[in-house]
Amino acid sequence: MSSEAVTHVIDDDEAVRQSIEFLLRSAKMKVRTYESAGAFLAAVPGIASGCIVTDVRMPEMSGIDLLRRLKELRVALPVIVITGHGDVPLAVEAMKAGAADFIEKPFDDDAILGAIRAALADSASGGRRSAERAEIDERLESLSQRERQVLEGLVAGQPNKIIAHNLGISPRTVEIYRANVMSKMKAPSLSDLVRMALTAGLFE
Repeated sequence: MSSEAVTHVIDDDEAVRQSIEFLLRSAKMKVRTYESAGAFLAAVPGIASGCIVTDVRMPEMSGIDLLRRLKELRVALPVIVITGHGDVPLAVEAMKAGAADFIEKPFDDDAILGAIRAALADSASGGRRSAERAEIDERLESLSQRERQVLEGLVAGQPNKIIAHNLGISPRTVEIYRANVMSKMKAPSLSDLVRMALTAGLFE
């Protein structure tokens, strides 16, 4: 990881910005904060390396709009999107727009530090993602057809009852399939499962 790598934190909530800044500085990581996507974009010409952490819901320009603008500007820094609970479909949209990862609020320190370190490492050297994708593809191959259908429902942000209705099975059966999917995919959380599915290109 480059000693010059900086994590750029964008959030309209000052308390969130200060919390993440304090966490990263405590971990001896370089960080800059911005109160809006516009403020960050104004600083883009002077940014050479690092990663971006942005809230998905912001006034004026959302995190998803920011991702699209960065793509237009050919800014290749990895972007981690912060989402509120229940924003899984929004997170999926963000990852389709180019986000490297997403973290659900409330997040713990280890989760966001791990995501940032992985993004910085990915930014510094290519190749990790191709190895990761091969591993994810292998796990997907282990899923039964029904487990794959449940996975698709989860990634679409559907609750168990809707998945059950669509597949003609009971919500309890969906819970069992969901547990099997999480276990076979080695996904600690729903956000990890969604990230894996998108990394594998399942829902492009």
